[in-house]
Amino acid sequence: MIRVQREDFDVGAEIEALTRDNPAIGGVASFIGLVRDVAGSDRVRAMTLEHYPGMTERQLAAIDEEARRRWPLDATLIIHRFGRLEPGDRIVLVVTASAHRQAALEACAFLIDWLKTKAPFWKNEETPHGARWVAARHEDDAAAARWQKP
Repeated sequence: MIRVQREDFDVGAEIEALTRDNPAIGGVASFIGLVRDVAGSDRVRAMTLEHYPGMTERQLAAIDEEARRRWPLDATLIIHRFGRLEPGDRIVLVVTASAHRQAALEACAFLIDWLKTKAPFWKNEETPHGARWVAARHEDDAAAARWQKP
């Protein structure tokens, strides 16, 4: 399931809904991304995430489909927020469920890494020095590259 939304989400309720009535699930892995109050040496007052509706959902679905091709998953959930968020606010929730923990854990890590580099979101941070767009980071590209098939 893919959702791109402005509203916050309830992590426990989302996981419960995803796994309810599926006794084949033996392992659930999750990741919650939060807005930090610092970026480099600057304080961050808020972050605004922008996206192109339609295109964003298609790209997230493609990333999700790739995870499902690679691992035996019973359920997946990606919720990504957009709009203005403040430090401590939730940005993203990724949940994977499988009969076995290893598939859930690996697929969750894969989704996080690929969302960070391939999902079409643009981030603008508000700092004491003004607003600035967040550039891609080499560390994120390196993390995503480990999942490239030879």
